[in-house]
Amino acid sequence: MKQMEVQIMGQSYILGCPEGGEISLLEAVSHVDREMGAIRDAGKVKARERIAVLAALNLAYALAERGPVRGPSAPVAAGEVDIDGLIEKLDLLLGADGQLL
Repeated sequence: MKQMEVQIMGQSYILGCPEGGEISLLEAVSHVDREMGAIRDAGKVKARERIAVLAALNLAYALAERGPVRGPSAPVAAGEVDIDGLIEKLDLLLGADGQLL
């Protein structure tokens, strides 16, 4: 597996990338960077972790709009997203940082 250095919101990250996946990874990084930048620029959220969580939710929602989402949680009807379940999991991960919503 190849390693690539990328920038997201001005911070460097070293990411693993399968051979031949460089273009897809760079496109994904660009998409995440744009989404996080838009949230930051809106001025309502300052913490990088919260910006990342909100960007992930926005991107997951956009992906779910394209079709069913599969994940480790209980199955949901085709085209539906278990937003409550996602928020609960994120709240647990955020811990002392506080509740997402």
